[in-house]
Amino acid sequence: MSFRRKKRVKREVEELTAGADAKQAVLESLAALYPWMRSYHPRPIRDYAFRLFEAPASKTVPEIRRHALTKLLDTIKNAGERNGLPINAVSQICREFEKRRVMQTGPHLFLLTEPEAYYTHIFSLLGLSAHGCSTYVSYAVSTVSLVEKARKGPGWLTVDGKPINVFGLSRSRMIGYSLLAGPGPYRFDLLPTEPDTEGEALTLLRSLLPTTHFERPAHAIKAANLILWPRMFGGRFAFLQIDDEDIADLVADHLVDENSWLRMRLLEDPKFAANILAGLDGLASGPWSGWLARGTDFFWFYENGKRRPLRLIAGELIDPATGTKVACFTAPDILKRLANRSLVPNLLLMFLVVSILPGVRALGGSYQPIYYPLMRYVVCRALEVAGVDEDLRQALATDDVPGAWGHRVIECDDDPLELFLNGRNAAMSDLIDRLSDISFAEACGSMRGFVSDPSWQELHSRLRQGLVTPADEEWAFS
Repeated sequence: MSFRRKKRVKREVEELTAGADAKQAVLESLAALYPWMRSYHPRPIRDYAFRLFEAPASKTVPEIRRHALTKLLDTIKNAGERNGLPINAVSQICREFEKRRVMQTGPHLFLLTEPEAYYTHIFSLLGLSAHGCSTYVSYAVSTVSLVEKARKGPGWLTVDGKPINVFGLSRSRMIGYSLLAGPGPYRFDLLPTEPDTEGEALTLLRSLLPTTHFERPAHAIKAANLILWPRMFGGRFAFLQIDDEDIADLVADHLVDENSWLRMRLLEDPKFAANILAGLDGLASGPWSGWLARGTDFFWFYENGKRRPLRLIAGELIDPATGTKVACFTAPDILKRLANRSLVPNLLLMFLVVSILPGVRALGGSYQPIYYPLMRYVVCRALEVAGVDEDLRQALATDDVPGAWGHRVIECDDDPLELFLNGRNAAMSDLIDRLSDISFAEACGSMRGFVSDPSWQELHSRLRQGLVTPADEEWAFS
Protein backbone atom coordinates (compact mmCIF):
# COMPACT_ATOMS: atom_id res chain seq x y z
CA MET A 1 0.00 0.00 0.00
CA SER A 2 1.37 3.39 -1.01
CA PHE A 3 2.08 6.07 1.57
CA ARG A 4 -0.65 8.31 0.11
CA ARG A 5 -3.24 5.54 0.26
CA LYS A 6 -2.24 4.64 3.84
CA LYS A 7 -2.66 8.28 4.79
CA ARG A 8 -6.11 8.42 3.20
CA VAL A 9 -7.23 5.20 4.89
CA LYS A 10 -5.93 6.47 8.23
CA ARG A 11 -7.87 9.72 7.78
CA GLU A 12 -11.06 7.81 6.91
CA VAL A 13 -10.66 5.58 9.97
CA GLU A 14 -10.14 8.64 12.17
CA GLU A 15 -13.28 10.28 10.73
CA LEU A 16 -15.33 7.13 11.31
CA THR A 17 -14.03 6.89 14.86
CA ALA A 18 -14.79 10.54 15.53
CA GLY A 19 -18.28 10.08 14.09
CA ALA A 20 -18.92 7.01 16.23
CA ASP A 21 -17.69 8.85 19.33
CA ALA A 22 -19.90 11.84 18.54
CA LYS A 23 -22.94 9.60 18.05
CA GLN A 24 -22.24 7.79 21.31
CA ALA A 25 -22.02 11.14 23.10
CA VAL A 26 -25.46 12.09 21.77
CA LEU A 27 -26.97 8.74 22.77
CA GLU A 28 -25.48 9.12 26.25
CA SER A 29 -26.89 12.64 26.55
CA LEU A 30 -30.34 11.45 25.50
CA ALA A 31 -30.16 8.52 27.91
CA ALA A 32 -29.08 10.81 30.75
CA LEU A 33 -32.14 12.99 30.19
CA TYR A 34 -34.48 10.14 29.23
CA PRO A 35 -33.24 7.11 31.24
CA TRP A 36 -36.01 4.85 29.90
CA MET A 37 -34.46 5.14 26.40
CA ARG A 38 -31.22 3.35 27.29
CA SER A 39 -32.73 -0.14 27.36
CA TYR A 40 -33.96 0.29 23.76
CA HIS A 41 -30.51 0.91 22.22
CA PRO A 42 -29.73 -2.79 21.56
CA ARG A 43 -33.35 -3.78 20.86
CA PRO A 44 -35.15 -3.80 17.47
CA ILE A 45 -36.32 -0.37 16.39
CA ARG A 46 -39.91 -1.67 16.31
CA ASP A 47 -39.78 -2.00 20.13
CA TYR A 48 -38.97 1.68 20.49
CA ALA A 49 -41.68 2.63 17.97
CA PHE A 50 -44.16 0.40 19.84
CA ARG A 51 -43.39 2.21 23.11
CA LEU A 52 -43.87 5.66 21.61
CA PHE A 53 -47.28 4.81 20.16
CA GLU A 54 -48.47 3.02 23.26
CA ALA A 55 -51.65 4.54 24.69
CA PRO A 56 -51.00 6.47 27.92
CA ALA A 57 -52.08 4.82 31.15
CA SER A 58 -55.62 5.63 32.25
CA LYS A 59 -55.95 8.29 34.94
CA THR A 60 -58.31 11.02 36.00
CA VAL A 61 -58.45 13.67 33.29
CA PRO A 62 -59.02 17.31 34.30
CA GLU A 63 -61.91 19.12 32.64
CA ILE A 64 -59.41 21.50 31.01
CA ARG A 65 -57.88 18.52 29.19
CA ARG A 66 -61.19 16.98 28.14
CA HIS A 67 -62.27 20.33 26.74
CA ALA A 68 -58.99 20.82 24.82
CA LEU A 69 -59.02 17.25 23.47
CA THR A 70 -62.57 17.70 22.20
CA LYS A 71 -61.51 20.80 20.29
CA LEU A 72 -58.46 19.04 18.85
CA LEU A 73 -60.62 16.12 17.71
CA ASP A 74 -63.03 18.58 16.07
CA THR A 75 -60.08 20.13 14.20
CA ILE A 76 -58.89 16.69 13.07
CA LYS A 77 -62.43 15.82 11.93
CA ASN A 78 -62.78 19.08 10.00
CA ALA A 79 -59.37 18.65 8.36
CA GLY A 80 -60.22 15.08 7.33
CA GLU A 81 -63.52 16.15 5.77
CA ARG A 82 -61.91 19.14 4.04
CA ASN A 83 -59.27 16.84 2.56
CA GLY A 84 -61.96 14.59 1.10
CA LEU A 85 -61.40 11.54 3.29
CA PRO A 86 -64.40 9.17 3.54
CA ILE A 87 -66.65 9.73 6.56
CA ASN A 88 -65.88 6.28 7.98
CA ALA A 89 -62.13 6.93 7.67
CA VAL A 90 -62.46 10.27 9.46
CA SER A 91 -64.44 8.63 12.25
CA GLN A 92 -61.83 5.89 12.61
CA ILE A 93 -59.02 8.47 12.69
CA CYS A 94 -60.75 10.32 15.54
CA ARG A 95 -61.50 7.12 17.49
CA GLU A 96 -57.94 5.83 17.29
CA PHE A 97 -56.42 9.21 18.04
CA GLU A 98 -58.62 9.75 21.09
CA LYS A 99 -57.57 6.34 22.43
CA ARG A 100 -53.84 6.63 21.63
CA ARG A 101 -53.23 10.41 21.87
CA VAL A 102 -49.88 10.42 20.07
CA MET A 103 -48.91 12.81 17.28
CA GLN A 104 -45.87 12.92 15.06
CA THR A 105 -44.88 16.60 15.17
CA GLY A 106 -41.36 16.41 13.74
CA PRO A 107 -41.45 16.74 9.94
CA HIS A 108 -41.68 20.02 8.15
CA LEU A 109 -44.23 20.18 5.35
CA PHE A 110 -42.26 18.29 2.70
CA LEU A 111 -43.42 16.20 -0.20
CA LEU A 112 -43.61 12.56 0.90
CA THR A 113 -40.78 11.69 -1.49
CA GLU A 114 -38.39 13.77 0.66
CA PRO A 115 -36.36 11.23 2.72
CA GLU A 116 -36.63 13.28 5.91
CA ALA A 117 -40.43 12.99 5.78
CA TYR A 118 -40.62 9.52 4.23
CA TYR A 119 -38.54 7.68 6.83
CA THR A 120 -40.24 9.48 9.71
CA HIS A 121 -43.58 8.23 8.41
CA ILE A 122 -42.10 4.74 8.05
CA PHE A 123 -41.06 4.90 11.71
CA SER A 124 -44.55 6.04 12.75
CA LEU A 125 -46.14 3.22 10.79
CA LEU A 126 -43.84 0.75 12.56
CA GLY A 127 -45.29 1.82 15.88
CA LEU A 128 -48.89 2.11 14.75
CA SER A 129 -48.95 -1.24 12.93
CA ALA A 130 -47.51 -2.94 16.02
CA HIS A 131 -50.63 -1.76 17.87
CA GLY A 132 -53.02 -2.85 15.11
CA CYS A 133 -53.93 0.70 14.11
CA SER A 134 -55.20 1.64 10.67
CA THR A 135 -54.99 5.45 10.83
CA TYR A 136 -52.21 8.00 11.19
CA VAL A 137 -52.31 11.72 12.03
CA SER A 138 -49.20 13.84 11.55
CA TYR A 139 -48.60 17.53 12.14
CA ALA A 140 -46.31 19.16 9.59
CA VAL A 141 -44.65 22.47 10.43
CA SER A 142 -45.50 24.93 7.64
CA THR A 143 -44.23 28.19 9.13
CA VAL A 144 -40.76 27.26 7.83
CA SER A 145 -39.06 28.94 4.88
CA LEU A 146 -39.12 27.57 1.35
CA VAL A 147 -35.32 27.47 1.56
CA GLU A 148 -33.71 26.43 4.86
CA LYS A 149 -30.15 26.28 3.54
CA ALA A 150 -28.50 26.07 0.12
CA ARG A 151 -30.87 24.13 -2.13
CA LYS A 152 -32.48 22.49 0.88
CA GLY A 153 -35.98 22.93 2.22
CA PRO A 154 -39.57 22.47 0.99
CA GLY A 155 -38.86 24.54 -2.13
CA TRP A 156 -36.20 22.05 -3.24
CA LEU A 157 -36.17 18.33 -3.92
CA THR A 158 -33.36 15.96 -4.84
CA VAL A 159 -34.14 13.56 -7.69
CA ASP A 160 -31.47 11.15 -8.95
CA GLY A 161 -28.97 13.07 -6.84
CA LYS A 162 -29.76 16.34 -8.64
CA PRO A 163 -31.44 19.46 -7.12
CA ILE A 164 -34.92 20.23 -8.43
CA ASN A 165 -36.67 23.58 -7.93
CA VAL A 166 -40.13 22.37 -6.80
CA PHE A 167 -42.15 25.44 -7.76
CA GLY A 168 -39.76 26.91 -10.32
CA LEU A 169 -39.40 30.07 -8.24
CA SER A 170 -36.60 32.57 -8.59
CA ARG A 171 -34.13 32.97 -5.73
CA SER A 172 -35.73 36.29 -4.77
CA ARG A 173 -39.13 34.60 -4.39
CA MET A 174 -37.76 31.84 -2.16
CA ILE A 175 -35.21 33.40 0.17
CA GLY A 176 -37.04 34.66 3.24
CA TYR A 177 -40.44 33.40 2.11
CA SER A 178 -42.49 30.85 4.05
CA LEU A 179 -44.56 27.89 2.91
CA LEU A 180 -47.57 29.93 4.03
CA ALA A 181 -46.58 32.83 1.77
CA GLY A 182 -49.12 34.07 -0.71
CA PRO A 183 -50.68 35.06 -2.94
CA GLY A 184 -50.03 32.57 -5.73
CA PRO A 185 -50.24 31.12 -8.12
CA TYR A 186 -47.87 28.27 -7.27
CA ARG A 187 -47.57 25.09 -9.27
CA PHE A 188 -45.27 22.07 -9.48
CA ASP A 189 -42.85 23.11 -12.21
CA LEU A 190 -40.09 20.74 -10.98
CA LEU A 191 -37.30 22.62 -12.74
CA PRO A 192 -33.88 20.92 -12.77
CA THR A 193 -30.92 23.18 -12.13
CA GLU A 194 -28.63 21.06 -14.27
CA PRO A 195 -29.04 19.89 -17.89
CA ASP A 196 -29.86 16.31 -18.84
CA THR A 197 -31.67 15.46 -15.60
CA GLU A 198 -35.05 14.55 -17.09
CA GLY A 199 -34.77 10.90 -16.02
CA GLU A 200 -37.41 8.28 -15.32
CA ALA A 201 -37.80 9.27 -11.65
CA LEU A 202 -38.55 12.91 -12.46
CA THR A 203 -40.93 11.87 -15.24
CA LEU A 204 -42.78 9.63 -12.79
CA LEU A 205 -43.03 12.39 -10.19
CA ARG A 206 -44.36 14.84 -12.77
CA SER A 207 -47.09 12.35 -13.70
CA LEU A 208 -48.19 12.00 -10.06
CA LEU A 209 -48.28 15.60 -8.87
CA PRO A 210 -51.30 17.86 -9.43
CA THR A 211 -51.11 20.23 -12.40
CA THR A 212 -53.41 22.89 -10.94
CA HIS A 213 -52.39 26.24 -9.46
CA PHE A 214 -52.45 26.96 -5.72
CA GLU A 215 -52.69 30.10 -3.60
CA ARG A 216 -49.88 29.06 -1.24
CA PRO A 217 -46.97 26.60 -1.46
CA ALA A 218 -48.33 24.81 1.63
CA HIS A 219 -51.63 24.17 -0.17
CA ALA A 220 -49.77 22.65 -3.11
CA ILE A 221 -47.71 20.26 -0.97
CA LYS A 222 -50.72 19.17 1.09
CA ALA A 223 -52.68 18.42 -2.10
CA ALA A 224 -49.74 16.53 -3.57
CA ASN A 225 -49.29 14.43 -0.42
CA LEU A 226 -52.94 13.37 -0.55
CA ILE A 227 -52.20 11.93 -4.00
CA LEU A 228 -48.79 10.50 -3.12
CA TRP A 229 -49.74 8.74 0.13
CA PRO A 230 -51.79 5.81 -1.27
CA ARG A 231 -49.35 5.35 -4.14
CA MET A 232 -46.24 5.30 -1.93
CA PHE A 233 -47.63 3.81 1.29
CA GLY A 234 -50.59 1.72 0.09
CA GLY A 235 -54.10 1.64 1.49
CA ARG A 236 -53.47 0.05 4.87
CA PHE A 237 -53.41 3.38 6.72
CA ALA A 238 -55.75 6.33 6.37
CA PHE A 239 -53.38 9.30 6.52
CA LEU A 240 -54.21 12.82 7.67
CA GLN A 241 -51.65 15.62 7.66
CA ILE A 242 -52.49 18.82 9.52
CA ASP A 243 -50.40 21.96 9.49
CA ASP A 244 -50.26 25.48 10.93
CA GLU A 245 -53.38 26.65 9.12
CA ASP A 246 -55.30 23.92 10.92
CA ILE A 247 -53.65 25.05 14.17
CA ALA A 248 -54.76 28.62 13.45
CA ASP A 249 -58.34 27.33 13.15
CA LEU A 250 -57.92 25.33 16.37
CA VAL A 251 -56.68 28.38 18.26
CA ALA A 252 -59.61 30.37 16.83
CA ASP A 253 -61.99 27.67 18.09
CA HIS A 254 -60.53 28.17 21.57
CA LEU A 255 -60.71 31.94 21.42
CA VAL A 256 -64.39 32.15 20.36
CA ASP A 257 -65.27 30.01 23.38
CA GLU A 258 -65.62 32.14 26.50
CA ASN A 259 -65.08 29.03 28.66
CA SER A 260 -61.84 28.02 26.93
CA TRP A 261 -58.74 27.86 29.12
CA LEU A 262 -56.70 29.47 26.33
CA ARG A 263 -58.95 32.51 26.14
CA MET A 264 -59.33 32.93 29.91
CA ARG A 265 -55.67 32.42 30.79
CA LEU A 266 -53.70 33.72 27.81
CA LEU A 267 -55.83 36.69 26.76
CA GLU A 268 -57.95 37.66 29.76
CA ASP A 269 -55.57 37.05 32.65
CA PRO A 270 -53.37 40.18 32.68
CA LYS A 271 -50.37 38.36 34.18
CA PHE A 272 -50.31 34.88 32.66
CA ALA A 273 -48.94 35.77 29.20
CA ALA A 274 -46.33 38.02 30.83
CA ASN A 275 -45.29 35.15 33.12
CA ILE A 276 -44.86 32.87 30.10
CA LEU A 277 -42.62 35.41 28.38
CA ALA A 278 -40.65 36.02 31.58
CA GLY A 279 -40.13 32.27 31.86
CA LEU A 280 -38.74 32.13 28.34
CA ASP A 281 -36.38 34.99 29.09
CA GLY A 282 -35.28 33.24 32.27
CA LEU A 283 -34.38 30.09 30.36
CA ALA A 284 -32.42 32.14 27.83
CA SER A 285 -30.17 33.49 30.59
CA GLY A 286 -29.73 30.21 32.50
CA PRO A 287 -27.88 26.91 32.02
CA TRP A 288 -30.57 25.59 29.62
CA SER A 289 -30.04 28.54 27.29
CA GLY A 290 -30.00 28.05 23.55
CA TRP A 291 -32.88 25.57 23.34
CA LEU A 292 -36.06 27.60 23.66
CA ALA A 293 -35.71 30.96 21.98
CA ARG A 294 -38.32 33.69 22.25
CA GLY A 295 -38.55 34.04 18.49
CA THR A 296 -41.95 35.72 18.56
CA ASP A 297 -44.60 36.31 21.20
CA PHE A 298 -47.33 33.69 20.61
CA PHE A 299 -48.01 34.61 16.95
CA TRP A 300 -46.07 35.18 13.75
CA PHE A 301 -47.05 38.15 11.60
CA TYR A 302 -47.34 37.52 7.84
CA GLU A 303 -47.00 40.52 5.58
CA ASN A 304 -46.18 40.61 1.86
CA GLY A 305 -45.41 36.90 1.92
CA LYS A 306 -42.84 37.11 4.70
CA ARG A 307 -42.95 35.92 8.31
CA ARG A 308 -42.08 38.52 10.95
CA PRO A 309 -41.78 38.32 14.76
CA LEU A 310 -44.00 40.22 17.18
CA ARG A 311 -43.60 41.50 20.72
CA LEU A 312 -46.40 41.71 23.27
CA ILE A 313 -46.18 45.18 24.82
CA ALA A 314 -48.88 46.73 27.02
CA GLY A 315 -51.62 44.50 25.63
CA GLU A 316 -50.67 44.98 21.97
CA LEU A 317 -48.77 42.87 19.47
CA ILE A 318 -46.06 45.12 18.04
CA ASP A 319 -43.81 44.65 15.02
CA PRO A 320 -40.42 45.44 16.62
CA ALA A 321 -38.87 46.27 13.25
CA THR A 322 -41.23 49.19 12.65
CA GLY A 323 -42.87 49.80 16.03
CA THR A 324 -46.25 49.36 14.34
CA LYS A 325 -49.19 47.91 16.27
CA VAL A 326 -50.35 44.79 14.43
CA ALA A 327 -53.20 43.73 16.72
CA CYS A 328 -54.60 44.14 20.20
CA PHE A 329 -54.05 41.07 22.37
CA THR A 330 -57.79 40.45 22.51
CA ALA A 331 -60.02 37.76 21.07
CA PRO A 332 -61.82 39.88 18.40
CA ASP A 333 -58.60 41.35 16.96
CA ILE A 334 -56.72 38.05 16.95
CA LEU A 335 -59.65 36.07 15.54
CA LYS A 336 -59.93 38.43 12.57
CA ARG A 337 -56.25 38.05 11.77
CA LEU A 338 -56.22 34.29 12.29
CA ALA A 339 -59.00 34.08 9.72
CA ASN A 340 -57.11 36.05 7.06
CA ARG A 341 -53.80 34.32 7.99
CA SER A 342 -51.97 37.54 8.80
CA LEU A 343 -51.41 35.98 12.24
CA VAL A 344 -50.27 32.36 12.59
CA PRO A 345 -49.67 30.66 15.98
CA ASN A 346 -46.06 30.08 16.93
CA LEU A 347 -44.61 26.74 18.05
CA LEU A 348 -45.31 27.31 21.75
CA LEU A 349 -48.96 28.07 21.06
CA MET A 350 -49.16 25.07 18.72
CA PHE A 351 -47.85 22.75 21.43
CA LEU A 352 -50.26 24.24 23.95
CA VAL A 353 -53.37 23.37 21.91
CA VAL A 354 -52.08 20.14 20.31
CA SER A 355 -50.19 18.52 23.17
CA ILE A 356 -49.87 20.29 26.55
CA LEU A 357 -53.56 21.03 27.13
CA PRO A 358 -55.15 17.90 25.56
CA GLY A 359 -52.51 15.50 26.92
CA VAL A 360 -51.14 14.29 23.58
CA ARG A 361 -47.66 12.74 23.33
CA ALA A 362 -45.54 14.72 20.87
CA LEU A 363 -42.84 13.01 18.81
CA GLY A 364 -40.23 15.31 17.32
CA GLY A 365 -36.78 15.82 15.88
CA SER A 366 -33.34 16.55 17.22
CA TYR A 367 -34.29 19.80 19.03
CA GLN A 368 -37.76 18.92 20.26
CA PRO A 369 -36.69 16.38 22.95
CA ILE A 370 -35.03 19.30 24.74
CA TYR A 371 -37.16 22.37 24.03
CA TYR A 372 -40.55 20.66 24.50
CA PRO A 373 -39.99 19.71 28.19
CA LEU A 374 -38.75 23.26 28.73
CA MET A 375 -41.99 24.60 27.20
CA ARG A 376 -43.98 22.45 29.61
CA TYR A 377 -41.90 23.80 32.49
CA VAL A 378 -42.50 27.41 31.46
CA VAL A 379 -46.27 26.83 31.25
CA CYS A 380 -46.40 25.02 34.60
CA ARG A 381 -44.25 27.64 36.27
CA ALA A 382 -46.57 30.39 35.01
CA LEU A 383 -49.56 28.49 36.44
CA GLU A 384 -47.75 28.00 39.73
CA VAL A 385 -46.88 31.69 40.01
CA ALA A 386 -50.53 32.55 39.32
CA GLY A 387 -51.70 29.92 41.84
CA VAL A 388 -54.25 28.42 39.42
CA ASP A 389 -55.20 25.13 37.75
CA GLU A 390 -53.71 22.74 40.29
CA ASP A 391 -55.40 19.78 38.55
CA LEU A 392 -53.75 20.64 35.22
CA ARG A 393 -50.35 21.09 36.90
CA GLN A 394 -50.72 17.69 38.56
CA ALA A 395 -51.67 16.07 35.23
CA LEU A 396 -48.64 17.61 33.53
CA ALA A 397 -46.34 16.44 36.34
CA THR A 398 -47.52 12.83 35.98
CA ASP A 399 -47.81 12.51 32.18
CA ASP A 400 -46.52 9.22 30.75
CA VAL A 401 -43.70 10.12 28.31
CA PRO A 402 -45.26 13.41 27.19
CA GLY A 403 -42.68 13.81 24.43
CA ALA A 404 -39.84 11.87 22.84
CA TRP A 405 -37.46 11.68 19.91
CA GLY A 406 -39.51 10.30 17.04
CA HIS A 407 -38.49 12.20 13.88
CA ARG A 408 -35.49 11.13 11.76
CA VAL A 409 -34.96 8.16 14.06
CA ILE A 410 -34.39 5.99 10.99
CA GLU A 411 -31.46 7.11 8.85
CA CYS A 412 -31.48 5.30 5.51
CA ASP A 413 -29.70 6.06 2.23
CA ASP A 414 -32.31 4.41 0.00
CA ASP A 415 -34.04 7.04 -2.15
CA PRO A 416 -37.82 6.83 -1.55
CA LEU A 417 -38.62 7.85 -5.12
CA GLU A 418 -36.26 5.19 -6.46
CA LEU A 419 -37.82 2.59 -4.15
CA PHE A 420 -41.24 3.55 -5.42
CA LEU A 421 -40.07 3.50 -9.03
CA ASN A 422 -38.65 0.00 -8.66
CA GLY A 423 -41.20 -1.67 -6.46
CA ARG A 424 -44.28 0.52 -6.15
CA ASN A 425 -46.22 -0.15 -2.92
CA ALA A 426 -44.54 -3.48 -2.29
CA ALA A 427 -41.26 -1.66 -1.66
CA MET A 428 -42.76 0.12 1.34
CA SER A 429 -43.99 -3.12 2.93
CA ASP A 430 -40.65 -4.80 2.35
CA LEU A 431 -38.83 -1.80 3.77
CA ILE A 432 -40.94 -1.81 6.96
CA ASP A 433 -40.31 -5.52 7.44
CA ARG A 434 -36.59 -5.08 6.85
CA LEU A 435 -36.16 -2.06 9.08
CA SER A 436 -38.27 -3.32 11.98
CA ASP A 437 -35.68 -5.92 13.01
CA ILE A 438 -32.68 -3.56 12.94
CA SER A 439 -31.49 -2.43 16.36
CA PHE A 440 -32.28 1.09 17.53
CA ALA A 441 -28.56 1.97 17.61
CA GLU A 442 -28.08 0.74 14.04
CA ALA A 443 -31.29 2.19 12.60
CA CYS A 444 -30.43 5.74 13.65
CA GLY A 445 -27.22 5.58 11.60
CA SER A 446 -24.70 8.34 12.11
CA MET A 447 -27.32 10.69 13.67
CA ARG A 448 -26.25 13.46 11.30
CA GLY A 449 -28.87 15.86 12.64
CA PHE A 450 -27.33 15.62 16.11
CA VAL A 451 -23.58 15.16 15.76
CA SER A 452 -23.08 18.11 13.39
CA ASP A 453 -25.02 20.44 15.68
CA PRO A 454 -23.01 22.60 18.11
CA SER A 455 -26.03 22.74 20.41
CA TRP A 456 -25.79 19.02 21.11
CA GLN A 457 -22.04 19.22 21.59
CA GLU A 458 -22.59 22.01 24.11
CA LEU A 459 -25.36 20.10 25.88
CA HIS A 460 -23.13 17.03 26.23
CA SER A 461 -20.43 19.23 27.72
CA ARG A 462 -22.86 20.86 30.17
CA LEU A 463 -24.18 17.47 31.28
CA ARG A 464 -20.67 16.13 31.76
CA GLN A 465 -19.71 19.17 33.84
CA GLY A 466 -22.93 19.05 35.87
CA LEU A 467 -24.02 22.50 34.69
CA VAL A 468 -27.37 20.95 33.74
CA THR A 469 -28.78 17.77 35.27
CA PRO A 470 -31.94 15.66 34.95
CA ALA A 471 -32.76 16.78 38.51
CA ASP A 472 -33.01 20.45 37.51
CA GLU A 473 -36.43 22.01 38.07
CA GLU A 474 -36.46 23.05 34.39
CA TRP A 475 -36.44 19.34 33.49
CA ALA A 476 -39.20 18.31 35.91
CA PHE A 477 -41.85 18.01 33.19
CA SER A 478 -39.96 15.82 30.72
